[in-house]
Amino acid sequence: MTGPSVSLEGLSLRIRTGAWSRLRDVRLARVLSIVFPAAVAGTNCYVLAPGAGEECLIVDPGVGVTRHLAEVLRENRLRPAAVLLTHGHFDHVYSVTPVCGSAAVAAYIHGEDRYRLRDPLSAVGPQLIAMLEQQFGQKATWQEPTDVVNLVDGQDITLGGFDINVLHAPGHTEGSVMFALPEVPDGMSAEVGVRSTVLSGDVLFAGSIGRTDLAGGDGAAMNRSLCDVVLALPDNMLVLPGHGPATTMAHERATNPYLQGLAP
Repeated sequence: MTGPSVSLEGLSLRIRTGAWSRLRDVRLARVLSIVFPAAVAGTNCYVLAPGAGEECLIVDPGVGVTRHLAEVLRENRLRPAAVLLTHGHFDHVYSVTPVCGSAAVAAYIHGEDRYRLRDPLSAVGPQLIAMLEQQFGQKATWQEPTDVVNLVDGQDITLGGFDINVLHAPGHTEGSVMFALPEVPDGMSAEVGVRSTVLSGDVLFAGSIGRTDLAGGDGAAMNRSLCDVVLALPDNMLVLPGHGPATTMAHERATNPYLQGLAP
């Protein structure tokens, strides 16, 4: 079952059972927001800017995004101000060093996941490494970014013209965070009642949550994060996850099975 289409700056979005389908080149209220999936694991890479020709934030540059990202920056005349990392898994950070290096900007990550930037490939199995090398035709290598800023829970940072609140939500990894912004998509507010946005990384997806069975994962910590951090978010918040389609807190609170029976 599908709901009504919503036109935004020439883009048609279709609501499926209340959840937003994947956003593409969406103009938010005073914010240019571009999202595209990485070549591996479909990790969403987000680019946020006050508008074309401005500074921008890059969130979670995953595997194989550098060429597409360079095109996005060039076409929109954007200058990176920072790279934000929701956590340290390789599929979210693989391109952070070339992206930071080419723009001479810092990478921001929670202190509990800082160690993962030393060598995220060490946590990847040999079969996946072989697949990466076959897909891209070159050896999978890693170099730690030069300039890394450690984030802490509740921190307010201003980067590229954005006021961002850091929400520590461990469970998927020790240092998983969500980034909350006051902006909302232009034209969407009246349609679905959203008034703010959160980039949820692998903490919260449309209809699911991040897995907790990998190294550094913790099911009990995830439940605490869901209770204390996720469910504390307002219903009128748009959720931009690390994988899959966007959604809203109202929809997830009502339908996400992993949130049922929990109380903030």
